[in-house]
Amino acid sequence: MSLRICILETDILRPELVDQYQGYGHMFEQLFAQQPVTAEFSVYNVVEGNYPPDSEKFDAYLVTGSKADSFGSDPWIQTLKEYLLERYKRGDKLLGICFGHQLLALLLGGKAERAEQGWGVGVHSYRLAGKPEWMSPALDELQLLISHQDQVTRLPEKATLLASSDFCPIGAYHIEDQVLCFQGHPEFVHDYSRALLDLRQQHLGEQVYQQGVDSLKHSQQGSAVAEWMMRFVAQGKESKA
Repeated sequence: MSLRICILETDILRPELVDQYQGYGHMFEQLFAQQPVTAEFSVYNVVEGNYPPDSEKFDAYLVTGSKADSFGSDPWIQTLKEYLLERYKRGDKLLGICFGHQLLALLLGGKAERAEQGWGVGVHSYRLAGKPEWMSPALDELQLLISHQDQVTRLPEKATLLASSDFCPIGAYHIEDQVLCFQGHPEFVHDYSRALLDLRQQHLGEQVYQQGVDSLKHSQQGSAVAEWMMRFVAQGKESKA
């Protein structure tokens, strides 16, 4: 039986990127289609105020990345926080990526803020702090494409650290069997990251831009993270079945 995943899309891509990449919801659908755990997806752009009807039931809700700040005061962010808190109280499984990783940390008692380390871009390497059973395939370290200037700086009380680096001490975490979040972008591909770097070159500064470009010669393991997320969601469903 396929999983049913609700993707809460928290951004609208730049016009220059829409034709090729469409949106983060579409990028996640493409990524998850390659995984051994089958799933069906429904995408709702919450920036535009779109949410699933209450009658729809999902095995998990995934919050995508965004150019917005997780600690921002935009009305759509406040609406999303209320929606996610209700889902959490109901016991629904929640997945967060980048903005979603930070927003869920904030919502559940942690802290996210502008990082003094500055922008993180390109391929980034994390140490893995734990290897639960659902983290299959097993890895000794993790490489992911990243694009962020904010970070989670304090975990929620019940959270367990999964991945870290000197640049990003809280790179991934989970809260029991209900919440799983990553700072990096498993849905990104190298070409998309390069396009973002080129569009932001002046804003990033030449040193950060060039370091990001140089890092793209390395591979990334977004596919493994996608499988971890699907296995994380499936584990409870399998036990109930």
